[in-house]
Amino acid sequence: MADVVDARLVVRRAAFELDVVLRIAAGEVVGLLGPNGAGKSTALRALAGLQPLSDGHVTIDGTDVDRPDRRLWTPAEKRPIGVVFQDYLLFPHLTALDNVAFGPRRHGADRRTARRTAAEWLTRVGLEDHVTARPRHLSGGQAQRVALARALAVRPHLLLLDEPLAALDARTRLDTRAELHRHLAEHPGATLLVTHDPLDALVLADRLVIIEDGRVVQEGDAATITARPRTDYVARLVGLNLYRGTADGHTVRIDDLTLTVADTVHGDAFVAFPPAAVALHRSRPDGSPRNTWPATITGLQRHGDNLRVQLTGPITVAADITPGAATQLDLGPGHQVWAAVKAAETRAYPAG
Repeated sequence: MADVVDARLVVRRAAFELDVVLRIAAGEVVGLLGPNGAGKSTALRALAGLQPLSDGHVTIDGTDVDRPDRRLWTPAEKRPIGVVFQDYLLFPHLTALDNVAFGPRRHGADRRTARRTAAEWLTRVGLEDHVTARPRHLSGGQAQRVALARALAVRPHLLLLDEPLAALDARTRLDTRAELHRHLAEHPGATLLVTHDPLDALVLADRLVIIEDGRVVQEGDAATITARPRTDYVARLVGLNLYRGTADGHTVRIDDLTLTVADTVHGDAFVAFPPAAVALHRSRPDGSPRNTWPATITGLQRHGDNLRVQLTGPITVAADITPGAATQLDLGPGHQVWAAVKAAETRAYPAG
């Protein structure tokens, strides 16, 4: 597949610099994730033409739309881009039909053609019975679909989605995510999904790009990233404990603790394991796995059907245990326990 988007997004501010390379192929959905302040929204705004670049370039289907070194900058309305903003930004005084028709009109279509295109798109998103409704009479899910129809009605080469499900309640989010997945699968252009929600990204995106502090720290398909996280943020995103240490075959030294691992690794290495792999004991277990260490409980919280226990000690670790096990252990903040992890439950891989 040919790249629709070829961009190096460099935006410099007083206390922050974004420098991210993005390539998105035709028909591909890329999920851009990162913690608050990582630069996700800045990247989206730069692609949309709402934030001029300090350096780098944005090329869409082989045409430069932003290249500071040539003093070339294309305003947002002239770019072949559709945007769905987090709050949808529907025009409150216009009907659903005229909201969707706004894009084609801005691209030169006459009023009749624009409204016909809008009606077709509202039918495609299942809102043919709401063409005369104004935004205040639409549910959150319906407003999201109008915003999506408005973005797609201009047949964009690049579709930008800025936290498109964040404003929805849990039930509406589930249904709308499934609908959005269907529409994105039918979109022939490139799509960039900006989100903080890993589930949205895992369900909707073909490839993930993780940014922190304005830089790409990891990218790849979901299986690759979930199997081998490379930063604490990514580890939390996929629900793993992650450590960096020095490996020598089947052992990895992490500060004052040496873990036995299933994999063979040498040199700078990561070790990862899920909280569910951590067993807790009131005293040092007899005949225990090799990986045991004393720990102090710093916090307890509900996590699904289990309890998430936060521990300090030679390493900081999260453990998931059943409520029944918690009762037997008499857990509480400040209590001392022994933590254990079987080597077979660990993943070790080079950090380089």
